[in-house]
Amino acid sequence: MKTKEELPSCPVATTVSLIGSKWKLLIIRNLTKRPYRFNELLKSIDGLSQKVLTSSLRELESDGIIYRKDYRTNPPKVEYGLTPLGSNLKTILDKMADFGDFYKSQI
Repeated sequence: MKTKEELPSCPVATTVSLIGSKWKLLIIRNLTKRPYRFNELLKSIDGLSQKVLTSSLRELESDGIIYRKDYRTNPPKVEYGLTPLGSNLKTILDKMADFGDFYKSQI
């Protein structure tokens, strides 16, 4: 997790630095519904590559937005979900969805 000194002073810039990529937003969107396994996430987001998903999940986990639960089974089973901190992003995503619907209705 980044320290306060490593984050931008502007709160909007801080949020963008944490979730600003297209893929991270879509990953978080899916995880607001329920925990997902890696391949479920990969298949649920069109155009997302395995490499980008792996990188995004690592960054989101490092930032404390998601958790990774390893069931230590054979074959391996790993699950990703939102942490309590990450769950606070649901409100932001809901507002983004509202704006998207509004925007589409205006054009």
